Parts: sequence; structure tokens; C-alpha cells
Amino acid sequence: MRMIEAILFDLDGVLINSFESWYHAFNEMLRAYDKEEMGRAEFREKCWGPDLEHNLADLNLSEEAGKYCITEQLKLIKLIELFPGTKEVLSRVRDEYKLKVGLVTNTPKENVRGIFEHFQLSNHFDVIVTGDDVKKGKPDAEMVMAACEKLTLKPENVILVGDTEIDFRAAKSAGCAVVGVRAKPEGGERIDTLYDLFSLLTLH
Repeated sequence: MRMIEAILFDLDGVLINSFESWYHAFNEMLRAYDKEEMGRAEFREKCWGPDLEHNLADLNLSEEAGKYCITEQLKLIKLIELFPGTKEVLSRVRDEYKLKVGLVTNTPKENVRGIFEHFQLSNHFDVIVTGDDVKKGKPDAEMVMAACEKLTLKPENVILVGDTEIDFRAAKSAGCAVVGVRAKPEGGERIDTLYDLFSLLTLH
């Protein structure tokens, strides 16, 4: 039985509902750089999960285009919502279960900073690793390993909570336990809301 000492959370799709903000920002970028716009289904399939650098490379777009997208997304911050229970769950994980809490997200640092300021989330985390802090974002394990190193914990004593196959592959590569939000990872558990996490923690 694993002894769990920390939980690492993905951001987009797990703690916040930011899909519409990124969808509109991405299409603003595509229009500005004379690329064909994407529908929601195509955007979710091709671009939701991988880091921005990966998406830019696939579309043969420059770093400048990426900065444009980042700026546009921050303008749309009012479209972002916290998922129900986000702050309560983060607080209880630390205060009641005495676990460390981390963030591992492919989202650029500038956007994470803006979102955290808007929702006042910074004080809920012991470690934050963004897409700008590593050479390779998820699904590579580097981001997860960096968070574990900063927490001075072994990956096998950490749970990663994510919502995409990108997250699940990163957790598996790092050797973490994995929990999927509204998705069932291979070898892991599924939860439908963040509150469901507590029913799993009591098992450890």
C-alpha cells in the first residue's frame, strides 16, 4: 500500500474550467496569423492538453504567435470559472489530511500567475511547476519529477490528479499514482468531482 504524502493537480480541466478562454484565444491567434480557425471539437482533440509550444510547432507558428495567444487568453479571464469545491478541497487536503499540494500544468507561467491572482489561489500550493519551468511539458515526466524534487518526496508517494491522457502518461512515466477527473486512467481511479477525491484518500 502506498503512503501518500502529496497530491499534484493539473490546472485546466481539473481546478478551473478554462476551455472557452483558451478556445477563443487560440482562434484569435489563428486569425491574426492567417491560419484556418478550429471548431471546439477539433480544438479539444488536437490542442487541449499539450503545451503551447507543441501546438505552435504542429501549426508551424512562431514563438511570437504563442505570446499573442497568451495575451489574448489573459484578456478572457472572465470566461474562466473555478470548478465547484476547488478552494475547499485544496484547503482540506493540506489542513485535514496533512498532505503537500502541488500544481503541474503545461499552461505558461504568465497565465498561471494571472489566473491565480484573479481567483486568489497562490496560498493553496506548496509547489508550482508550469510549462515555462521545464524543457519538456507533459506527457513527459520532467514536470512531475521536478515537483516531487522540490517537495523532497518520492514519486511513488504522490498522486497526480489530471483530466487528459497527457496527464496520465506523465504520471505513469514518473511512477506516481494517478486519478482522472471525469476520465478513467489505465491503472488509476476515476472521480467525477474534486470532492470525490476524499473517498479515495481514506483508502490509503
